[in-house]
Amino acid sequence: MAWILKETWFWIIIVALLLVFVTPFIFVVVIMNLPAQLKIVATFAIVIGWGVAAGYKDWAKSKRKEEEKQSGIHQY
Repeated sequence: MAWILKETWFWIIIVALLLVFVTPFIFVVVIMNLPAQLKIVATFAIVIGWGVAAGYKDWAKSKRKEEEKQSGIHQY
C-alpha cells in the first residue's frame, strides 16, 4: 500500500481536491473581512461573473449543437 504514496497522480488528485474545497472558503473569508461597501461590490461582481459564465456556457452549447446539426453528426 505504500507504493500509492509515491505515485504522482495520487498527489495531483489530493492537491486538486484540496483546492476545490479550500479556495471557495478563502474567498468567503476575504469577502467577509472587507468593509461594507466593498462587500456589496464583491457580491455583485460574483453574481455578474456567474451570469456571464452561465450565458457563455449556454451560447457555446447551442453553437456546438448548431454545428453538429449542420455537419450531420449526431451524438446520443
